[in-house]
Amino acid sequence: MGKPGTYVIEVHCKCGFCLYKYRKEGGGNLVKCYVDMIIDDHTKGDCKCPECGQEFARKATYHNRPAHKMIGGKVYVRGHHG
Repeated sequence: MGKPGTYVIEVHCKCGFCLYKYRKEGGGNLVKCYVDMIIDDHTKGDCKCPECGQEFARKATYHNRPAHKMIGGKVYVRGHHG
């Protein structure tokens, strides 16, 4: 599975809906999600929760890679190390 130092997390909306599974690199808080590291996307790609309609991120680009920049307090993470 993935590179060393990566692990899979679930990113949830505050309403509890699982937005996506994501391969996270390194430690620290989730600030952004690179689109190419999203494993299982349950959204429509519009950075809004399909369940409650809340905007949880904004589209951005980091290091020439499309990403979703998380909006503080809109999501929480459950980690699945491995």
